[in-house]
Amino acid sequence: METPSVRGYPVLIIGAGRGGAALLEMFLEDSLVKVIAIADKDPEAPGIKLAKDHRIPTFSDPAKALRACRKHPDCIVYNLSHDDTIVEEARKVFGDKRVSSGPEVMLFWQMVTNLKKIKGELEKSHYQLQSIILNVMDGIIMINETGEIQGFNPAAEEIFGYSQPEALGKNLKMLMPEPNRGRHDGYLRRYLETGHSKILGVRGREVVAARKSGEEFPLEMSVSEMVLGGHRYFIGITRDITDRKRAEKKIAHLAHYDYLTDLPNRALFVDMLNHSIALAKRNKRKAAVLFLDLDGFKKINDALGHDAGDLLLKDVASRFKTTIRASDSVARVGGDEFVFVLDNIESEESAALVAKKILIALAEPFDMKGQHCSVGGSIGIAMYPEGSRDPEKLIQQADEAMYLAKQSGKNTWKFYREVLQNRLEQ
Repeated sequence: METPSVRGYPVLIIGAGRGGAALLEMFLEDSLVKVIAIADKDPEAPGIKLAKDHRIPTFSDPAKALRACRKHPDCIVYNLSHDDTIVEEARKVFGDKRVSSGPEVMLFWQMVTNLKKIKGELEKSHYQLQSIILNVMDGIIMINETGEIQGFNPAAEEIFGYSQPEALGKNLKMLMPEPNRGRHDGYLRRYLETGHSKILGVRGREVVAARKSGEEFPLEMSVSEMVLGGHRYFIGITRDITDRKRAEKKIAHLAHYDYLTDLPNRALFVDMLNHSIALAKRNKRKAAVLFLDLDGFKKINDALGHDAGDLLLKDVASRFKTTIRASDSVARVGGDEFVFVLDNIESEESAALVAKKILIALAEPFDMKGQHCSVGGSIGIAMYPEGSRDPEKLIQQADEAMYLAKQSGKNTWKFYREVLQNRLEQ
């Protein structure tokens, strides 16, 4: 007689109490096992109810269950009924077939239960890890030894503009601009051959990356290496730092430029003056510092208010920038005080000519929201190398000369040497 085909190894369970129900429940989840019947004298036993729910044959007489399974000679019998006669009945049906019962079944059940628990914990850890990878705000990219992308999380999709299907299997260099794109394969090959890398293990390395659109942007990344299944992989944690770089640039700008006029502030002007002095020394030329204080600004500020005063200062700064040469510089160092540095000039006459141009530019009335206003300026001039070789000292000398210009009737200029002459005459 042909043995019927059963999907999974045939199993008969004798005893459908809590243990038998647990064993059945466990086998129902395993494709390697096929429970072909379950028997118990109690028709309300939990295992009987569970078997009926899954359309598994049930018996109230264990002997009848054994005979019904005769057509499966390789059937494994699990006896959880505490009835020792089951072993003899099974021998009558299956010959010397050994029945698993008592402690054997309990030990087997505990082993499988522990394995299921471990499997559940592993699955839970896997789901937690997957959840972190899918929801983390940093891009996570995994590549193999040939540079092919093996992992590309949603944050990486958002950063680079590629979908996961577009990225998987492609070379990582697609995310790089030139010249790094052309050099990437060589970098990777050299590391695999020598073990030397400038990137692995470095936290927060800043690089330039490329989006799908071709836009280049600053990226912070940390790369680590791992071996999985005998294969080597590289994991990159990436972060788009465009906003951070923009903020850093803005902060740096605010640290060196006047917030109102966007002219250099005093600190930056001193650096620029240092450069001008070094340039004049190298070229054996002169440099000049002009210190200007507006005449009549306080009256306008008091009469029209601070908003009008701020607007006037912006317009003044704009005129100054278009009046001087591209090689010269102007900065705002106080409320209505401005300083200029003139590079590579030939003489005092050249500095005086620039001072005159500045005052002419100021003489044109300013339109303050429909109201015309006029201001003038008093300018003090200090020359390098005649005055001083120290930047701060030159600014101080030009400031003193500016006060002499104010005392001389305003809207004019004076040199620091004239300040010294006045002191001698007094």
